[in-house]
Amino acid sequence: MTSVLAAGDHFVAPEVFVDALRRSAGSHDLQFNTLTLPWPVEPFGPVGNVHEASGTERQLLDALGGVEIVATQMAPFTAEVLANSPQLKFVGVCRGGPVNVDLEAATDNGVIVSYAPGRNAAAAAEFAVGLILAALRRIPGSDAELKAGNWRGDYYAYENAGIELDGSTVGLVGYGAIGKIVARVLKAFGAHVLVSDPFVQAEDAARDGVELVELEALLRRSSVVSLHARLTPETKNLLNADNLKLLPEGAVLINSARGGLLDYAPLPELLNSGHLGALAVDVYDIEPPPRDWPLFGAPNVITTPHLAGATRQTAHRAAGIVAGEVARFLGGERPRFVANPDVLAKFEGLRP
Repeated sequence: MTSVLAAGDHFVAPEVFVDALRRSAGSHDLQFNTLTLPWPVEPFGPVGNVHEASGTERQLLDALGGVEIVATQMAPFTAEVLANSPQLKFVGVCRGGPVNVDLEAATDNGVIVSYAPGRNAAAAAEFAVGLILAALRRIPGSDAELKAGNWRGDYYAYENAGIELDGSTVGLVGYGAIGKIVARVLKAFGAHVLVSDPFVQAEDAARDGVELVELEALLRRSSVVSLHARLTPETKNLLNADNLKLLPEGAVLINSARGGLLDYAPLPELLNSGHLGALAVDVYDIEPPPRDWPLFGAPNVITTPHLAGATRQTAHRAAGIVAGEVARFLGGERPRFVANPDVLAKFEGLRP
């Protein structure tokens, strides 16, 4: 019998993991332990030496006794936890990247770490398009004004009117799974889509009907810019005080990817001057942002609390991807999405 810990939370609940694992690995004799972590009721954050985790090392260690396989989203697999879990063989993280796992320590301790690429691509893409439309057409602000008793007929005045996606140029910074869905939807609206991504080939972009350009050109030409890149040391503050000035007067900026991609410091001035026409953000440099965050007082700003991936389908899809990886491992196959492939040398019997 294989002992499995379903370390869920209030989004991907433990029972969602258990159901998915029973469907995918039902032919194996599994014994389940469960743990419910506090995210998203409580924000994630650094735990030990890992980032974006939920719960404590002690809480996880208490649940890991005798456990060989873990399915989780936010559990903190720090160096301390991994060093003190001798029976652990496999950790499946249902996120696009296992930032809550110390991959070096996992490899040193012979633990395979898998992840779930694309699990929230549809949800995040739909949300980004929603933010674009909301920002272009003043939807949240108009709603708030009307509920406050203000009929803003002046929003229909030419100088205050929004712009259409049809015929507009929209720039996507990052063209992975999410960016590709966003591009497809924008093209259906009639937008001309520019993409900037060093990992995309021009012929692939042309096949999709989008135009591949350098970041500077994208910023100069786009009336709407939406961020969809992964956060790495190279993309930290990818949009900053220097290149944000390249945007056309009145441009709209959307960030529903990662807060670290965008330098938020120059944005209040750009908004107050009108150089930036509107800003819509779902992610922040500090989460949650403090009450005195300068952008709360800037004009034409839409804020949401990191909700882009929050759909019920995402929760089930994420658990299903992890369950499929667990089933492959239990069946003697190599998982498809291994974050620390060097560890596979310690599992020589796994079939490709």
